[in-house]
Amino acid sequence: MHRASDLVRRVFEHRSGFVEGFTRRYGLKRLVYFEAFDSIRNAIQREHNIKHWPRAWKVRLIVANNPDWDDLYDVITN
Repeated sequence: MHRASDLVRRVFEHRSGFVEGFTRRYGLKRLVYFEAFDSIRNAIQREHNIKHWPRAWKVRLIVANNPDWDDLYDVITN
């Protein structure tokens, strides 16, 4: 399984502004959605697929799992 610590590290890097791209450009700091996978290959494929979805689909996915858009960082660090 892709370790949760990898997600913690990745979220920390984004929150700290270490990573160029969308999250840094728009100052996004909250983790509002994540999925766990047994295989890194499946995780990468899912991430690639979601990146190409229309925004409305992504919002529906988040709202279905996190209707208040709570920051889930504490969930993955505890």
